Amino acid sequence: MTQSLIAADPKQRKRVLSGTLIGTTIEWYDFLIYAQAAGIVLAPLFLEPAAQNNAQFAQIISWATLGISFLFRPLGAVIAGHLGDTYGRKGVLVFTLIGMGVATFLIGVLPTYATIGIAAPILLILLRIMQGISAGGEWGGAALMSVEYAPKHRRGLFGAFPQSGVPLGLTIATATMLIVMGIVGKEAYLEWGWRIPFLLSVVLVVVGYAIRRLVDESPVFRAMQNESAERSAPLPELFKNHWGKVIQGALIFAAQQAAGYLVIAFFGTYAQKELGMDPIVAWTGTLVAGIIWTIAMFLSGAWSDKIGRRNTFIIGYGLLVAVEAVMWFLVDTANPILYVLTLALLAVPLALTLGPQPAMYAEMFPAEVRYSGVSIAYALGAILGGAFAPMISQMILNATGQAWMISVYLIALTVPAFIALLMLPKNLEDREMLPDSHVEIDDVIVSREEAVRAGHI
Repeated sequence: MTQSLIAADPKQRKRVLSGTLIGTTIEWYDFLIYAQAAGIVLAPLFLEPAAQNNAQFAQIISWATLGISFLFRPLGAVIAGHLGDTYGRKGVLVFTLIGMGVATFLIGVLPTYATIGIAAPILLILLRIMQGISAGGEWGGAALMSVEYAPKHRRGLFGAFPQSGVPLGLTIATATMLIVMGIVGKEAYLEWGWRIPFLLSVVLVVVGYAIRRLVDESPVFRAMQNESAERSAPLPELFKNHWGKVIQGALIFAAQQAAGYLVIAFFGTYAQKELGMDPIVAWTGTLVAGIIWTIAMFLSGAWSDKIGRRNTFIIGYGLLVAVEAVMWFLVDTANPILYVLTLALLAVPLALTLGPQPAMYAEMFPAEVRYSGVSIAYALGAILGGAFAPMISQMILNATGQAWMISVYLIALTVPAFIALLMLPKNLEDREMLPDSHVEIDDVIVSREEAVRAGHI
């Protein structure tokens, strides 16, 4: 019997888990500080004429710049997926990390509308597009590196490590914003202090790059290389034989993304502009939600190993609908305790519908198209759900004046998610990561030290 993958090289396992967690945390820190800035800072500084004439319209445009980057995530997913399935997962992850970091840093030094006029929002959008392409390529590779190193009975837990980078990146981004705001003051933060979290991304990228360089290539990819030197091109194969799984995966993910980006960006802005809450209180709610979301991610991943991915998702979406049905009645009290409690409650079902996702996606697609499949499904789901959720929510609020109407939109998105979940095979967790092959996984897993001695790396 082939030994457990974990037993083959426990040091490499730790490197993979830490590398994917830290790498995705840095990526999403970079991506999400923009989401938070979009609600408060970007409209008056980069959309000045619109902000002066129609503040509500400027707010909508600001949320739109958040969504634009999502439209380019499928492009990043296609490019990174093809390269990852053809040449390996590791190298792609290094490039996505650098691309995201450069774009984030440049946003931090970008002149405002008052300085360079219309060029300011144009450059801002271009840099946001660069962030979107990088984010589209990042997730699939990080998720697969963790899941493909996992033993069968712990794929959910292992996949939760890179997935936890989303709420952990949110937590760090929010904490950084609050610290900077506390040091420089609220007025100074709105004028120039908002740039500091963007500039700090340089330090994080250097750390992430150093860690990711130490991680070896995915064993599943190496096994495929050993099995056959010639394989079908991944993208044509994906769209010819597996496009239905891509759509299914996107629909499952969309409802989670819509609710998630309200926690990430919309609630903090809504609390300040509509309820008159202090910024510290508003973003503290986001911070608390991020902490609970991060912890619950690991629990949800481990839980999915016991009760199944589909069951975990169904329970999560059921709880999400329940919270969405009452959350505005709690938030609109403008009570700080109820506000923070509501966001904390939202974090639990968000974790249940996000933590098991890497394992579930990896099990849905065969190895030869897995990077492309999971990346594109993830990117499309993000567009359908999260891309314009804050903008749509703002438009609903402006049109109706009733925040609870936003929940009608959110709950409606869960219907196709439930249908797609019910169409998943019940034995999904039993699938092997490798295709039918004589190649044993342990044949391609060697320790880094052994590889160096053998002259392979």
